[in-house]
Amino acid sequence: MSDILFPDNTVLCNFAAVECLDLLRAVLDGRGKWTAAVAREARKSADKLPALHDLRQQGWLGEAIRVTAPDDRESVGHLRTAVFGGQADRNLQHLGEAETCHIIQHWPQFAGAWWISDDKSALEYAIGQGIMTAETLGIMQLAVKSGFVTAEDGYALMQKMHQLDRNPRLPQSVTDLTVLPWSLAELLPGQSDDETAGHAM
Repeated sequence: MSDILFPDNTVLCNFAAVECLDLLRAVLDGRGKWTAAVAREARKSADKLPALHDLRQQGWLGEAIRVTAPDDRESVGHLRTAVFGGQADRNLQHLGEAETCHIIQHWPQFAGAWWISDDKSALEYAIGQGIMTAETLGIMQLAVKSGFVTAEDGYALMQKMHQLDRNPRLPQSVTDLTVLPWSLAELLPGQSDDETAGHAM
């Protein structure tokens, strides 16, 4: 079982929009982390998605990880502008993505962590850098496989996300949520590494 998962604000907003943050929390199973920039983004998003208001106080994403060392900040700044397209005069634009990628790539305590996002271009970059990634769709597949939600209800929730102008990649059918890609098997909550292979079917 992977020890650390970093959901970005797009994922937090997807589940908040359908008032199912508890479902995300169950899948993360105590493994969730976030950076200070992602926490700030979620706090701002709470203006439109009230379910995010007390996310920090709930504590299931831990203390927001701060990037403070000058070398780290320089690297994050380069990622933010050169890779993710953040504007130089908008210091917070794409900062969450940049912080998360930098931390996973360069901080030994987070080596092998997963990044959970629905930002297609950011995911493409992360995959190219060897970072393990998943999307809201994968989180819902894990929730179904773990018995936290039925496939029918999970499908309805994802359709509702879309109706509420959220844009996760959608399952083509209810059946899609019952099939767990082998690459996600290690993310099943409560599973040892030896147990995950049998779940990827």
